[in-house]
Amino acid sequence: MVLARRPKGALARIALSLTLLVPLASATTSAQSPPNAEPRAEPLTVLSWGGSYERAQRRALFTPFIEATGVPVKVERYDGGLTALRRAVQEDKVPWDVIDMTRSEAMAACAEGLLEPLSPDIVAPAPDGTPAEHDFIQGAFGACSITHSVFATVVAYRTDAFPGRRPTEIADLFDQRRFPGPRALQRTPSVNLEWALLSYNVPREELYRLLSTRRGLSLALSRLAGLEDLRWWETGSTPAELLIDGEVVMASGYNGRFFDAMINRDAPIAILWDGQVQEHEVWAIPRHAPHPEAARRFIRFATATERQAALTRFIPYGPSRHSATERITTHADSGIDMRLHIPTHPLNAEGAITKDEAWYAKTHDRIGDYFRAALFAEEQATEGD
Repeated sequence: MVLARRPKGALARIALSLTLLVPLASATTSAQSPPNAEPRAEPLTVLSWGGSYERAQRRALFTPFIEATGVPVKVERYDGGLTALRRAVQEDKVPWDVIDMTRSEAMAACAEGLLEPLSPDIVAPAPDGTPAEHDFIQGAFGACSITHSVFATVVAYRTDAFPGRRPTEIADLFDQRRFPGPRALQRTPSVNLEWALLSYNVPREELYRLLSTRRGLSLALSRLAGLEDLRWWETGSTPAELLIDGEVVMASGYNGRFFDAMINRDAPIAILWDGQVQEHEVWAIPRHAPHPEAARRFIRFATATERQAALTRFIPYGPSRHSATERITTHADSGIDMRLHIPTHPLNAEGAITKDEAWYAKTHDRIGDYFRAALFAEEQATEGD
């Protein structure tokens, strides 16, 4: 069963725009406008990932930016991919100003000339004056992107599905004899290939070397093909919903979405941190963006220490700045200590994999073709008829 099937080209899969509304006076010149408000500022259009993640960004980033600058922010839904971005850049009809994307896709897009160059100079120093290049984590500055968070793709499971013995390692995802029931995985080679090889006890440091060979790729794909009652998801909110509704007993997904389901919806699920795949989430500006200067202004604002720390009060993604990591406290609504739920916390990161985003950027199309041919051949044949 394929869930959430949509037209190809993920940027084309933009759902209903959500415009963050503020009083009219805040977006126009008036006595009530902020001193630095731009007169009749045009909206800044940001592509983000919807759901609890976007709600967190709205509270920590978008609304404060509107209040500080008077620039309205319009948010459109993004589920990853470069197809629509390629088309928009080629036609010089780019409707977006800022894209919140994974670093691997930003690297691929940058190599194709789809993104504007971004200088580290646009970000602010730490509150104590530490230069940004010393405050950000290693690899945060790309040629066309700046890392703002570190998130993890993890496996979560229903706690009531396994009342005795519970999953403890990523290999349990593939063990449907000891842990029976339907699974849900993201419809992408990323993370799934790594987990499949880990289930063969391949050392973490050998994963990408082996995936670069036909033998390694075949092993991974055959392991995935061997899963019974497997459902594929495309939208970040789907796996938590499948678990909550009891349609699956295990699902891959983003750690922040599962946290939101556990804390705000009292969902009977738990996160399996073993094998978590950490990845950088970045800000990027598409080539031919209609408001590039406003986009750079927003990125400077959103990557400031105070804003990064504020985001962790709503969703547990690791900040890209050391100064922000030191300021992680509690969940804004529940009071839970957020430090224990960040993927980079030592207790959670013991069995972590750092995604080789350069490898994915170089092999993006080839690996994707192998993945689709091995697991969706029947579906592709039907579409071709």
